[in-house]
Amino acid sequence: MAKGERKRALRGRAGRMKGGRGSGRATAGHVRLWGRHPVEAALKNPRRQHRKLWATREGIETLDGDLPPDFPVEYADVQDLARLVAKDAPHQGLVLECEPLDATFLDEIADGDPTRPIVVLDQVTDPHNVGAILRSAAAFGAAAIVTQDRHAPPEGGVLAKSASGALETVPWVRVVNLARALDDLADAGYWRIGLAGEAKETLADALTSGPVALVLGAEGEGIRQNIAHHCDALARLPITSDIESLNVSNAAAVALYAVATRSG
Repeated sequence: MAKGERKRALRGRAGRMKGGRGSGRATAGHVRLWGRHPVEAALKNPRRQHRKLWATREGIETLDGDLPPDFPVEYADVQDLARLVAKDAPHQGLVLECEPLDATFLDEIADGDPTRPIVVLDQVTDPHNVGAILRSAAAFGAAAIVTQDRHAPPEGGVLAKSASGALETVPWVRVVNLARALDDLADAGYWRIGLAGEAKETLADALTSGPVALVLGAEGEGIRQNIAHHCDALARLPITSDIESLNVSNAAAVALYAVATRSG
């Protein structure tokens, strides 16, 4: 069945959504994603278990590829979908409820491709920032991001929209103890570089040719002292004096580019 025919057939089977759901929250234990890129990436991810897709007819036509014939789809208008997501969220006519991704463990990543950096986030809690860092991690070939489980945003629609599909492709390792995770990365041969504006050495000077873990802290506070003590080097980005600092997601993108283009 051709793509257009498959989608028209789905339209015929799909019922109309009942109004009044209103909370914008997923069913307990599930994740709700919205927007074309996050939904499309989740639908293509074989590691995702999906529960239901709500969509406008225009939204379903924007998807790249066919849905399985028995996929649960419910058609709705734009106003109905707005009740399913965060206030003013740009759902683009697509809202998907699915299971959270299975956990990824640090040893799975540390034993992987040593040429790909790992991004370690110290108490970066803004989902927009973590999503943007995931997107940069995907763009520059990072192996994973690592966060402390208690001090990171949950997997969800805001983060996924900022990640623009990268939530489905970049492994996200959540650990109980970030300092211990950095020790484990050192044991696996990673050179741990903490980004700090007050550092004397630039990132280019601190980089080595081997495996690298980039450590970034929350805006304002930066890397905590205990975490800095578990880094092999502290380094700064060579920004001008015209600006005090970069947003953490921008700093991550610049640092990942520097790793991707390093020589030696």
